[in-house]
Amino acid sequence: MNQLRIDFVSDISCPWCVIGLKSLEQALANAADAVSADLHFHPFELNPQMVPEGEDIGEHLARKYGASEAQGAQTREMIRARGAELGFQFDMGKRSRIYNTFDAHRLLHWADLQGRQRELKMALFEAYFTKGESPGSHEVLVRVAGEVGLDTAEASEVLASGAYADEVREEEEFFQRQGISAVPAIIINQRHLISGGQPPEVFEQALRQIAAQTGA
Repeated sequence: MNQLRIDFVSDISCPWCVIGLKSLEQALANAADAVSADLHFHPFELNPQMVPEGEDIGEHLARKYGASEAQGAQTREMIRARGAELGFQFDMGKRSRIYNTFDAHRLLHWADLQGRQRELKMALFEAYFTKGESPGSHEVLVRVAGEVGLDTAEASEVLASGAYADEVREEEEFFQRQGISAVPAIIINQRHLISGGQPPEVFEQALRQIAAQTGA
């Protein structure tokens, strides 16, 4: 069995990042006979200049991508269906705004030091995409941290103090220098890049091929 280092670059406000993570995890389970993973999560902000109160998501997508309402509805249905296939519930009717995620990334950095980063990441995805809550709200962030077993007093202190801001910025800038401009970006053994929310079978095929090459 070959262990592969997997760097998963993503943003909390990115629905394709949820799909990419769930697909990757399914692929790893399917390829468990040949592959084990050393999985690391890294921050990326789709909207680093987003104002604290956020922006209406329809207006944001129309301005940023030129998407019509019909195109937006089609994309939302595609995302909902892909999520359902992977066991994740997207409730698009509850997600009316898009928010700044920098503080969420700071909290995720802290959660990594506590060994709970993956749990917090999934819980924040659910808070935003399933419940329609703001990942920019300190109240939401602290509550969700507590729900995955993290210390809420420490979480509050991290958010209030601005801790780990430099570390998050450094990671973001590192991957931008590596040419990452969209997420999810999945980098295997620091050499092989897979972009986007690919189906599990695409990830599985790539994982098996890279593991075989590594073993050879």
